[in-house]
Amino acid sequence: MFAIIGIIVLFVLTLWLGAYQNKRNKAKNSEKQIDEVKKIDNECCGAHEVCEKESLLASDTKVIYYDDEELDVLVDVHPQDFSEEQIKQLSDIFYTLAESDVAGWLCSLRTRRIQLPDDLKEEAMMIVRERRK
Repeated sequence: MFAIIGIIVLFVLTLWLGAYQNKRNKAKNSEKQIDEVKKIDNECCGAHEVCEKESLLASDTKVIYYDDEELDVLVDVHPQDFSEEQIKQLSDIFYTLAESDVAGWLCSLRTRRIQLPDDLKEEAMMIVRERRK
């Protein structure tokens, strides 16, 4: 009889210790993640997937031109209304950008309220995603 009670007590104690250990490990892991976020480059606040310098949601309203002032005629124009020449102009500028400038250019376009055609936007976003990895 005492053997059965002893086994039950040992089983309950094992369950309790396991639950305690899991809780302790979760707390350690969350502390480790917080430390990793704090160790991110000084230019990054840690709240974004990428550093602020490559963020497409940068809050800076200052417009930075990438030698593309001629695109200002496209402000508030829907991409479906672009002429072939305007699409070519956007494409030419996009394909001459350095990969490191694509995120900034997209942010500049967004700030200037210039939209890209879907296929060009997809390609630009692919470059930004690849650079984030």
